[in-house]
Amino acid sequence: MNLTLKIWRQKGANDKGKMVDYKVTDISEHMSFLEMMDVLNEQLIAEGEEPVAFDHDCREGICGMCSMYINGEAHGPDRGITTCQLHMRMFNDGDTITIEPWRAKAFPVIKDLIVDRTSFERIQQAGGYISVNTSGNTQDANAIPISKHAADEAMDAATCIGCGACVATCKNSSAMLFVGAKVSQYALLPQGQVEAADRVKNMVAQMDLEGFGNCTNTGACEVECPKGISLTNIARMNREFLKANLKG
Repeated sequence: MNLTLKIWRQKGANDKGKMVDYKVTDISEHMSFLEMMDVLNEQLIAEGEEPVAFDHDCREGICGMCSMYINGEAHGPDRGITTCQLHMRMFNDGDTITIEPWRAKAFPVIKDLIVDRTSFERIQQAGGYISVNTSGNTQDANAIPISKHAADEAMDAATCIGCGACVATCKNSSAMLFVGAKVSQYALLPQGQVEAADRVKNMVAQMDLEGFGNCTNTGACEVECPKGISLTNIARMNREFLKANLKG
C-alpha cells in the first residue's frame, strides 16, 4: 500500500515544531507500525535527511516505550495493544496517517515523537514501593493468606506498563489511571498496608506537582489503555486518599 504520513517534527525541547508530509510506498499490510516507520527512516537516510526520532524497545507490547498518537488515538485505531503491535492492515491504501507525540504539560517533547516521561518515574519514587526488612528474617510471601479476588485485582493493576496513553488521551492530561493502578497494586495486598497512607498521599502530591490535570470521569483513559486498566483503580485511589487524610 502507498501512504501519506503527516508527522510532527521538532528538533529539540526548545524548538518550534511542525507537521511534515512524507510519502511511503509498497508497505505490506503484515508490517507492524514501527516497521513502517523503519522503512520511512531508511528512505530518509538514503535521501540525506534526518530520520524521525521515536521511542521503542521490546517491540512486544511489554515496555510501553513505543508511544505515538496516531490519527487522534493513543497507540492508533486498534484496541488493547501498544503501537508496536499495531499492524498496517488496520489502514487502507492511499490513507493519510497523522502521527504526533503525546501532548501533555508533564510530558514535554524531547525530539520529534519522543517525550520525557520521567514524571511517571518521580511519582513511583514518591511511594510506589514497599519497604522490606531484608535482614534474613523476612516472612515468606506464600505464608501470608491473600484472597483470590484481591490477588487477581492486584495483578490486574500491576499490568500497567506506564506508557502514558491514559494521559495522552485524557482531555485534562490526567495521570489518575496510572497512579490509581500503582496505588491499587499495593493497597490490595497485606504487604502494602503498612505504608498505605503515606504512599497514596505522597504519590498524589507528586502527581499534582508534575502538572497533570484532574480526572473528570470521561473514561477515555480506560478505553485507550493497552492493558485495559480499569477505572475502578481511580475510585480505589480516591478512597485510599480520603482514608489517609481522615487519619491525619
